[in-house]
Amino acid sequence: VAEAGACSGEASAEDGEERRTTVMLRNLPNDYSRQTLLDMLDMDGFAGLYDFIYLPIDFKTQACLGYAFVNLTRPDVAAAFWAKFDGYTDWAVPSKKIGKVTWSGPHQGW
Repeated sequence: VAEAGACSGEASAEDGEERRTTVMLRNLPNDYSRQTLLDMLDMDGFAGLYDFIYLPIDFKTQACLGYAFVNLTRPDVAAAFWAKFDGYTDWAVPSKKIGKVTWSGPHQGW
């Protein structure tokens, strides 16, 4: 029988270890493109440490919607990503936005 938290990505009480890897990065500048986001992640030390990026775009205005889903390769990488980008302000374009990281729920990439 699967544990209640298993489907949501929460670690079981027995192992005490975080297993989630998919995060939502919020408050992205609307001028960001997929390539700008990929360049930022790579330059900030996460090259090769993610395997999925989804950056929704408004097809009419071609502006991003200000958030992205990122699946990191391991839980420890997700923790490092959280530490780096929660409160992030070093955008590639002028912006007063402050990055916010949350878990993607209910779906996780593992």
